[in-house]
Amino acid sequence: MKTRFIQTLLLSLAILLSACGHREKITFTEGDISIIPKPRELKLNEGAFVFNEKTVFLVEEENQEEIARTLTDKFKAAAGWEPQIVTSAPDGNFVEFRTDAGLEDEAYELHSTGNAITISANGYSGFLYGVETLRQLLPDEIEGKDLQRDITWAVPATEIKDSPRFPWRGLMLDVSRHFFPKEYVLKVIDGLAMHKMNVLHLHLVDDQGWRIEIKKYPKLTEVGGYRVDKEDMHWNARPAPKPSEKATYGGFYTQEDIKEIVAYAHERGIEVVPEIEMPAHVMSAIAAYPELSCKAEPVMVPSGGVWPITDIYCAGKESTFEFLENVLTEVMELFPSKYIHVGGDEATKTNWKSCPHCQKRIREEGLADVKELQSYFIKRMERFISSKGRTLIGWDEILEGGLAPGATVMSWRGIQGGWEASEQGHDVVMTPGTHCYFDHYQGPQDSEPTAFGGYTPLSKVYEFDPVVDSMSVTQAKHVLGGQANLWAEYVPTTSHSEYMIYPRLAALAEAVWSPKEGRDWKEFVPRMEHMFERYDKLGINYAKSAYTIMADTKVDEKTHKVTLALKNEIPGSDIRYVLNGEDLTSAKKYSGPIEVAETTTVKASLFKDDKPVGKEFKKTFTWHKAVGKKVAYKNPWNKNYPGTGTYSMVNVLRGTKNFHDGQWQGWLHKDMELTIDLEESAGVRKVTIGTLENQGSGIYFPAKVEVLLSNEGKTFKKVGEIKRDYAVNGDAELKDFTVTFPEETARYVKVKAARLGNSPKGGDTWLFVDEVVVE
Repeated sequence: MKTRFIQTLLLSLAILLSACGHREKITFTEGDISIIPKPRELKLNEGAFVFNEKTVFLVEEENQEEIARTLTDKFKAAAGWEPQIVTSAPDGNFVEFRTDAGLEDEAYELHSTGNAITISANGYSGFLYGVETLRQLLPDEIEGKDLQRDITWAVPATEIKDSPRFPWRGLMLDVSRHFFPKEYVLKVIDGLAMHKMNVLHLHLVDDQGWRIEIKKYPKLTEVGGYRVDKEDMHWNARPAPKPSEKATYGGFYTQEDIKEIVAYAHERGIEVVPEIEMPAHVMSAIAAYPELSCKAEPVMVPSGGVWPITDIYCAGKESTFEFLENVLTEVMELFPSKYIHVGGDEATKTNWKSCPHCQKRIREEGLADVKELQSYFIKRMERFISSKGRTLIGWDEILEGGLAPGATVMSWRGIQGGWEASEQGHDVVMTPGTHCYFDHYQGPQDSEPTAFGGYTPLSKVYEFDPVVDSMSVTQAKHVLGGQANLWAEYVPTTSHSEYMIYPRLAALAEAVWSPKEGRDWKEFVPRMEHMFERYDKLGINYAKSAYTIMADTKVDEKTHKVTLALKNEIPGSDIRYVLNGEDLTSAKKYSGPIEVAETTTVKASLFKDDKPVGKEFKKTFTWHKAVGKKVAYKNPWNKNYPGTGTYSMVNVLRGTKNFHDGQWQGWLHKDMELTIDLEESAGVRKVTIGTLENQGSGIYFPAKVEVLLSNEGKTFKKVGEIKRDYAVNGDAELKDFTVTFPEETARYVKVKAARLGNSPKGGDTWLFVDEVVVE
């Protein structure tokens, strides 16, 4: 921010001196240029071009005029004057659009001097991206909606040659789980265009809502577009709605809305790809037309999570395919996109196994099983879609049982689906959950809004590469690009949606646009921070999670000392801390790991301009009598959740709501039972175990906790227990279970924690424990 202020001051001074008869050069440095995604080639020259009331845009035809208006409108709002658009070249002071048939699709070149700016491209998208780059070369005040005074609208003299690495640069917006109004979708399109993204994938259909008007089947939106409002409850804790309850939550896009969205996106170089799920994730359709399912029984649109998904389309009835072809015909009339997404994921085929229609289909088609029946389903829809001149695309489950010959695969369950599809000669879009799922947490789970799970911080998104190292050259050619997915189970508002999209969209944009060899996280960060200033002026609710301080803690098993390393994602951050209740105003600059050897509270903050900013970090390390003592396990922990090993239960390090954080020990099929040797007899009056519940992931609080004491380690006396009844809980929750009793002297402390047993949803349950505190 200081750099921009000084730059503006210097430019204003330069113009003032020039008016007085002096010649003062306007100077830019490379640090003043903050373009995301980073251009393929950029050369900074001396001098600058300054926009003023007499600047004009020189165009060759009407489409270029539309693109020019995206920037002239901004000058009208922010500068108070609007550059004219002309078709005849003046002597100077102009921005010229020049067609160059030799450039590739979406490529552009931008040449800026003190006299003029030339943007060259071979078509609409290239000119659009050239203008977006020019926009980012201007002071960020250009994004303001109100008149900005005393701004010098200068851009550096540069030579830029730029083109995208991949042709598919997308974002999936789930509008089914939570419905977002048309105006918000248009705002998302603006954000995509600013980042040179070119695909908006609209997830229009799922169990919890049908969001697109289909005139032949009005009940799809009249019934399927609404559900019983349980928004005050956690997504996975919402009970199945009753037929007597009124469905009031929802909404849908009319066909006129869709036309407006598609046209708005087209003007900004963005293809809108519709997703009409099949054969699963369609309870909203079955609620409207029960005959589409195997059982043909009435169902309600679910208000929250559903698993497993067994109410799916019947693959044996011809009427199912007639319905889907009619639906897709209307969809394709609204969406001119090359691709039609059919989902194809997470179909539990239980009903197909017993359905006479499906079994008849299997026999008549010579299919081996229900997996091949799904393949038949997708192949049949692919033939219909390709007959209309379109291409079917689906999640990587469409590989199961054999892939339709013309289909494209969207690989979400890691990279394997994309690898296999590309090996078979199919085009693929890579969107692995590890890097591209924007419904995952982007900061420490305890300090973030509720999300689906997982951890996908900004820096991890930036590392994404759609091409896998093990792919052959031929396979790599089938990789169309990458896409982010924002599933909306836990995203109920537009503000929350923006928080999950930005700034991770900026990191993804660079990952799929810029040359791999030119990308560098440390170099990206200052450009991203400058983009934050644009977000502020555009009214975008972006996440600042990259600044959030996290702790990397370790325990020396010999000295029992804890070392605490403070960090965030931003290289060179000014992190300061205090201990045990001191005020942050007296904080010390963090320079290396902090040693802790007794009960200690650590507070820390990021500082800017010598003031604390962002979320405060606070963590208390509670020393107790068992720290670093030997622990004997009767039932070993599960190999997938070992915590930090043998001393994990007595290392004073507590886990977070993210059960993958490395601090949790987990038990499945067996209960926890361990014995701690205090090494000498001591008074014991209280034992606490720290636990986690995340019912959506099968993790439940213990049903019972027992504490037993002994002096010789053979005969144990039970001194207390806690029992807890099961309760529905949709949130991830941390809870300490404390057993207190009259103080007794003991050397050995045995702790038993019983799992819940069978889950109310079926199947075994996990028990997760992070610490046993002995006091």
